[in-house]
Amino acid sequence: MQSRLAKKLLDYVMGRLSAGDPKPALRLDHPQIEFTFPGESSWAGVCRGKRELRGWLERFARVGLQIFADEVVVKGPPWRTTICVRGHDHLDGPGGERVYENRYVIWGQMAWGRMRRYEVYEDTDKVRALDAWLAQHEPSRIAG
Repeated sequence: MQSRLAKKLLDYVMGRLSAGDPKPALRLDHPQIEFTFPGESSWAGVCRGKRELRGWLERFARVGLQIFADEVVVKGPPWRTTICVRGHDHLDGPGGERVYENRYVIWGQMAWGRMRRYEVYEDTDKVRALDAWLAQHEPSRIAG
């Protein structure tokens, strides 16, 4: 039951983010959220607090990435909940061609319905290739 409700919520939140609106995602975050995106790309790093994460999510939305949760697993009590999301994301170029496609796993901890910390695992080679495409085709999108 928990996982099904979380999937519905994440479908909405990710749909809004894909449409360019990061506000619903930020509403789920604790003020002292810690977000980690590993790797060596312009996307990589650790965001501490909503202010830092807002910038990362705004860039995600500005670039036009589309993100989807394929499966959501939630377990634990409300004060210490673990959430795992397996999904995919992509970006289509101006002509409709698929220029980026990746799979991800998000591993996170929540407390009382607010995200406290989460980490995103993706194929980092594909993320670096996205950086290269953005730098060549749409330099305004690559700025963090």
